[in-house]
Amino acid sequence: MNRLLVVLVVACLLTTVSCGDIFVRGAINPGTQSAAGTVSIVQFSASSGSGVSVTIITLTGNSTANTLNFCGDQRTLFPVDKQVQINFTPGQPCATVLTVTLF
Repeated sequence: MNRLLVVLVVACLLTTVSCGDIFVRGAINPGTQSAAGTVSIVQFSASSGSGVSVTIITLTGNSTANTLNFCGDQRTLFPVDKQVQINFTPGQPCATVLTVTLF
């Protein structure tokens, strides 16, 4: 019985592979991420229908700019013209701040 099951599974796989494409989908948990730079812009966007308030910050450094969206009112964590290191969990429509270190 087990041998028959193995033969059927292999036959199905060979038939599927030979007839077209196989798509494998899944979610990848990105874990935590970090960003560092000088805070140049801090904006707060109050919720309007979606129920989510977002703090938008722009970090500059090494001739680049990086804009990040964090859930909630996080303005007090990001003083303008200060260097910061941020650890966060990415998410949609905004990320969750874990830690902010000022330099």
